[in-house]
Amino acid sequence: MAEPLLSLIVPVYNVAPYLRDCLDSLLAQTRVVDEIIVVDDGSTDDCPTILAEYVGKCSSRTSQIRVIRQANGGLSAARNTGLANAHGRYLAFVDSDDFVAPCMYERLLEMAQADNLDIALCNADYHFEGREADRPIYTDAQDEGILAGTEWLRQRLHKKRLMHMVWMHLYRREFLLQHGFSFVPRLVHEDVIWTTQVLLQAKRVRYDPTPLYRYRILLRQFTEAQNKKRLEATIASSVVNAKTLIGLVQNEALDPELKRLLRWQAVDGAFSIFHKIGKLSDRDWQNARFCEISAAGIFPLLWSNAMNWQQKRRIVGHYLRNYLRNHLRPLLTGGRRG
Repeated sequence: MAEPLLSLIVPVYNVAPYLRDCLDSLLAQTRVVDEIIVVDDGSTDDCPTILAEYVGKCSSRTSQIRVIRQANGGLSAARNTGLANAHGRYLAFVDSDDFVAPCMYERLLEMAQADNLDIALCNADYHFEGREADRPIYTDAQDEGILAGTEWLRQRLHKKRLMHMVWMHLYRREFLLQHGFSFVPRLVHEDVIWTTQVLLQAKRVRYDPTPLYRYRILLRQFTEAQNKKRLEATIASSVVNAKTLIGLVQNEALDPELKRLLRWQAVDGAFSIFHKIGKLSDRDWQNARFCEISAAGIFPLLWSNAMNWQQKRRIVGHYLRNYLRNHLRPLLTGGRRG
């Protein structure tokens, strides 16, 4: 059997209100998608019923939806399952609460094949569901020629504007297999490590500035307990991301400028840790997170990799604010340290 040209990997978890929009947009592509691999990551809502409906619809179509069900393991695990089961020469990831323009994959495939690309990149729109006008994610002019992935990365980091969303990319599958790329399980913001790694290895990438993907911005309500759990996972993942990015700098093949830019990215991204700690007013919870990141060695790691005094001032400021909250406040109130 001939190798299919295009595989789309769609992780699904409890997105029933949006799943039909996503699948309809994939089935409406101007270039038929050879295989749509849907990984149902233990959904407990109506997603399995909707997926069964669409599998039936596709029985007479050229596009084939294949559903793989697994116990809930998170987005990274679902994407890895899709990677292991894809057969297309090219593949892309689609989040199941989003949708895409009808011409998206025809345009990216034409570009990837004509230019023998490892990665074809495009722009995307933030989609606010009518609350406000959609707007493009990238608004600045970018090089649209063929570049090495390191040069695309360098340009984006120079402008301090690198978006890590993997669904803006179309990949040559052999390139991914050759380097053994996979997503880190249970990691939040897993795209950060993946995107940096693939760009460091890609020999040929090209960008289309047309917004072809619609990234849905949802309004969600969480209980305090759910919020704490989400923030704790994000903080822990941000520590992993910072350490991993700094580890990539050890690659001797990278030039000094790119190493500096990667260090800047790692430190700048890690500042989100302190933003997340400040999201809740529970002082005991904040103190516990400060103790965790201190034990993980985040402050000396950031200090030794800061690229300018502005970053160093921010590190000192965050450390002092958290230290005083954790140590001085209990003394003033007669309490014990959290």
